[in-house]
Amino acid sequence: MAEADVVLVEVADGVATITLNRPDARNALSTDLLRALPRALAEADADPDVAAMVLTGADPAFCAGLDLRQVGSGSLDLGGSGAAGGTDEAARSRRGPFGARTKPLIGAVNGPAVTGGLELALACDFLIASERARFADTHARVGIQPGWGLTVLLPQWIGLPRARQMSVTGNFVDADTALRWGLVNQVVAHDDLMPTALGLARDVASNDGPAVQRILRTYREGISELSGADAWAMEARVAADWQRDFDPGEVARRREAIQSRGRSQQG
Repeated sequence: MAEADVVLVEVADGVATITLNRPDARNALSTDLLRALPRALAEADADPDVAAMVLTGADPAFCAGLDLRQVGSGSLDLGGSGAAGGTDEAARSRRGPFGARTKPLIGAVNGPAVTGGLELALACDFLIASERARFADTHARVGIQPGWGLTVLLPQWIGLPRARQMSVTGNFVDADTALRWGLVNQVVAHDDLMPTALGLARDVASNDGPAVQRILRTYREGISELSGADAWAMEARVAADWQRDFDPGEVARRREAIQSRGRSQQG
């Protein structure tokens, strides 16, 4: 699949719908996808015809995280992504997987959002979930460290004890639990997911654009001051240090056990 095909973008009614498009791999983050996704989001953010964005995945998953086959073979290029620490200083210095943006991003979580996929979800402004959505942080099971701000953002969304529980157990959280914990704003029938998310995005687009963008910026500035910007820098340092001693072959050895456990927890 060509790089351009791994992310699909459609713009209508002031809304850009951005779809991860590796369904056969459960939208796992390959080198091509890691390059294409930030570019697609940046282009949509800069498009004067776009007032809001919706991020989703091609069924059956939202995103299964890093492509463990590519990680295990050593072929996944993390340098430009900022994932797992990366080696590119500019990528590491940005917060999260997407870089800076000015417009609202709604996550439409249509299925499992695992590890790096969970971090993509946390990089959105808020989440609407299908009844089929599942969430898990399996960094510890893979044997890698978060590098996209999970240790900062997940406690902000669901509280520190629940975030610790997700990270140290690697267990899946279903859509209803995610709603109770505050990880998602709303759970809807699967077929209603995109109409609901797009309807909210059009509500955003109907507002004064500069006001929406300044309000979002104010939220981000306030959160940074309250939580401490140093937390982001600390996670980036830990992930980079871990990456130096990281054995990709160990991921290949653990991959089947991790995936089998995930399937058993998803029912």
